[in-house]
Amino acid sequence: MARSRLTIVFAIAAALFGILTLLSGGMALFGSPAARAASGAVVPFVLWFNFLAGFAYIAAAYGLFSGRPWAGPLAVAIALSTLLVFAAFGVAVASDVPYEMRTVGAMAVRSAFWIVIAWHAMAGRRIAQKQEYSN
Repeated sequence: MARSRLTIVFAIAAALFGILTLLSGGMALFGSPAARAASGAVVPFVLWFNFLAGFAYIAAAYGLFSGRPWAGPLAVAIALSTLLVFAAFGVAVASDVPYEMRTVGAMAVRSAFWIVIAWHAMAGRRIAQKQEYSN
């Protein structure tokens, strides 16, 4: 599948986002007691989801960058699972689970980021399929 410049930009952004997610999540999960304390009132399932999703971000980045046909569906899966965890986080917050307001912002950014990438990747996939059928 051919790659546009925008796809390459998204792939690089996804890779950087994945690396930063793994670093920050890793520090919050496995870092020193001071690093864990600096994380504040984390919601464990959100923290674990985000940390593990960092690996999927890097895989999606590779797929986008190398033009793999599975990159679009992976980006859709990341976007949908992020929205699902964001909704579950909302339920937890409504149930008076302690949380950090920055988690709300981070989940909103993650959701928007992956919705945009998924939309772009799937649109590119549809264009490539149309071109393939017309040949």
